[in-house]
Amino acid sequence: MSSAELMRDYCNGRAGAFECLYKQVAPRLRSYLRGLVRDASAADDLLQQTFLKVHSARATYIEGADPVPWIYSIARRSCIDEMRRRRAHVRLQQGAEEFSELQADLSGTALGAESEEPYSASDRQRVLEALRSLPEDQRTAVVLTKLGGKSVAEAAAIAGTTPGALKLRAHRAYGKLRTLLDREDAAAVAPLAAVA
Repeated sequence: MSSAELMRDYCNGRAGAFECLYKQVAPRLRSYLRGLVRDASAADDLLQQTFLKVHSARATYIEGADPVPWIYSIARRSCIDEMRRRRAHVRLQQGAEEFSELQADLSGTALGAESEEPYSASDRQRVLEALRSLPEDQRTAVVLTKLGGKSVAEAAAIAGTTPGALKLRAHRAYGKLRTLLDREDAAAVAPLAAVA
């Protein structure tokens, strides 16, 4: 059954429709929230808050529309509200040991796929630090598309923007990441060149 049909049945009071909708949407939504806050317990709290808000706002749902972008939008706003409440910024994960919980590694290889990791822990840490330095909208574009595996259209709906704007944010983010990582490589090589 599609998420639109489940949402329609839920709004019309069919027993079990909400549970089916939750089972269908929650795993992906939890992963998305985890990508934003980098804290499993905070992501679980936000997931519950999101579905409470969906329940409260179900009368505003437009029957027949895909509820997933609407639910993601509620989740994103809940996350922003929570961060404002705590006066904190989105934090990307701090270490490589947590990295395996993402949907894909830095090379784009799906988790669980058997392949040798081409990047060292220090390389991954450098990339995560560079990601952390990006503006929130650019970081979100990279997290959704490259780490979260979302299409540009899905990522744009989740971020509350247009596909064109999301592409531009991602493009700018890639340029900044290249500059940051090239600068670090040049700084690392400079002392070696002076010795030679």
